[in-house]
Amino acid sequence: MATRFTLGRVRGLGSAKEGVHHWWMQRASAVALIPLYLWFAFSVTALAGAPHAALLAWVGAPVNAVLLIALIAANFYHGHLGLQVVFEDYVPHEGKRLACLLVSQFLSTLFALGGALAVLKIALGG
Repeated sequence: MATRFTLGRVRGLGSAKEGVHHWWMQRASAVALIPLYLWFAFSVTALAGAPHAALLAWVGAPVNAVLLIALIAANFYHGHLGLQVVFEDYVPHEGKRLACLLVSQFLSTLFALGGALAVLKIALGG
């Protein structure tokens, strides 16, 4: 049996020792999203029917801007972690899997930065 485990590690079939970290990050981001989504839902509900200027003023408040950016970042990070698991489990070809992971990482980062820039533009009055 010892030879088989060694051979598995040599072929890259053994544990990468990263699964627990990934699992914890997925759970931590999910837990972080709960209060952020609750805050967002209550805030948007309170703003229902308000004029556009009131919404801009709400986004421009420093606490709201920071929480919105945190919501955007946590949301895209959590989504990327979920997609990573799907790609690693269900894309059998190594090259296609790597391409999917790279595109997912790039788009998640790009969209998160775009969302954060939009919030900052509103918050800073640009």
